[in-house]
Amino acid sequence: MNGTATNGAPRRWASILARPWLLAFLPVNAATAAFGLSLQLLILGAHGSVIQWALATTVFNGALIGSSIAWGYLADRYPFRRRFLLINYLGFAAIYASLFFLTSFRELILLYTLVGVLTPAGVSASNLLILEQFSERERPTAYSSFQEISILGSILGGLVGFFWLEANELLRPLLLVLAGFALASALMVWFGVKPSPRPLRPFEGRPSTSYILSRLRHSVALRLTVPLFPPFPQFQPGAVHRTWRRVREEARHEIPLILGAMFLFSLSASLFNVSYTFYLAAVGISFAGIFLVNVSNNVAQAIFFPSAGALSIRGGADRLVRTSSLLRGVGYLLVAVFTFHHLFGGTLAFEANLLVYAVLGAAIALYATGSSLVLFRTLHEKDAGSILGLNSALGGAAAIGGAFLSGVLSYYGSYRLTFLVAAIGLLVSLPLWAAADAAYIRRRLGGIPPPTTT
Repeated sequence: MNGTATNGAPRRWASILARPWLLAFLPVNAATAAFGLSLQLLILGAHGSVIQWALATTVFNGALIGSSIAWGYLADRYPFRRRFLLINYLGFAAIYASLFFLTSFRELILLYTLVGVLTPAGVSASNLLILEQFSERERPTAYSSFQEISILGSILGGLVGFFWLEANELLRPLLLVLAGFALASALMVWFGVKPSPRPLRPFEGRPSTSYILSRLRHSVALRLTVPLFPPFPQFQPGAVHRTWRRVREEARHEIPLILGAMFLFSLSASLFNVSYTFYLAAVGISFAGIFLVNVSNNVAQAIFFPSAGALSIRGGADRLVRTSSLLRGVGYLLVAVFTFHHLFGGTLAFEANLLVYAVLGAAIALYATGSSLVLFRTLHEKDAGSILGLNSALGGAAAIGGAFLSGVLSYYGSYRLTFLVAAIGLLVSLPLWAAADAAYIRRRLGGIPPPTTT
C-alpha cells in the first residue's frame, strides 16, 4: 500500500509532463468556476433576486441535459476531439466576453443557456482524449490527474476572483479575464493536442434505430423508466396485487435504495447551492468574500479527494457515504442557524461560513468516491446500462427540480426554510444508505442475486 502511494505521485506527474496538453484544462476550469459565481453576483449587482438565478439555473440544466445527447452522438461519429474542445473553449471565451456588455436578464438567460449547450462538447472530447492517448495501465493515473487539475483550476479561479474584486471591485471586467482564461486553454489545445495515435473507430453511416434508442436509453434527459420494477400491469385478475408484491420484493434489494438515497443527496445539494450565494450577500458578505468562501470549499476538496479511496478501504465505502452525508446534513443545518442575523452577522457570519463551507467541500469529496464504489459494486453486466442511465436521469431531475424549488422556497419563504428542507432531505437519505448496506450484506451472505431487468 505504502509503496503504491509513494510511487503514485511521481508516476502521475510523469504522465502529466509526458502529455503537457493535460495542463490545457487548468485555465478553462479556473474560468468556469469563477464564471458561475460571477453570474450570480451580476444578478445581485443588478438588484435581482434568487428566483431569477433559480430560473436561469433550471434552463441551463435543461440545455445541458438535452445537448449531452447531441454531443455524445457527434463524439461517437466523428473523432475530432481537438475541434470539439476548441468549439467549447472558444465559445466560452466569446460568451464570457459578451456578458461584459450585458443589458438585460433575458440576455443573461440566453448566454447561460448557450454555456449549457456547449459544455458537453468539451466533456465528451476530454474524456475520449484520455481514453485514446493513454494506455489502459496509465488511464487511472490520467483520470486522477485530470480530476485534480480540475480542482486546482477551481481554486485558481476563486482566488483570481477574490483578488480582482479586492483590488478593483468592478465585476464586469473580471468576465474579460475569464474569457482570456478560456482563450488560453483553446490556444493550449491548438498547439499542444496532437491527433490520437489510436483513435476510437467513429460511427459510420446513418445512425440506426437501435443506436438512437441506445443513446436515449442512457441519456439523462429521457431515461425515465425504472429498470427494477415491472411495467404497469395488464388488467387481469390479480395483476395489481402481483405487481405490488414484486415492488415490495425489489425494494428489499440495495439498488433502488441506493438510487433513492443518491437522488435525495442531489436534490438537497441543488436546493442548497442555488440559494447559498444569495444568502451570503444578504448577511453582508462582500463579493470578494463570497469568492473566498467558495475557495475554502475547493481547497477542502483538493485535500480530501486524494485520500478518499484509502478511507473507503479502511472504513468501508458504506460508512464513508453515511459519514459524508451526515456531515453535509449537519452543515446545512448550521447554515440555517447562521440565518439568524442577530446571532451571526458581519465578520462572524463570514468566518462561520468559511469554515462550514470547507467542511461541505470535504464531505462532497468523500461522498463522490464512496457513493460511486457503493453503486458500482451492485452492477452486473446485464443491468449496468439501465441502472447508470436511471441514476443519471434521477440526477438530472434532482438538479432541475432542486433549482426551481430552491428559488421558490427562498423567494416566497426564506433562506432558512430552504436550508432546512435541504438538510431534512439529506438526513432522510441516511436510513436508505443503512438499509442498502444491510441488503447488500444479506445478499452476500444468503447468495441472493441482485435484481435484473426483465
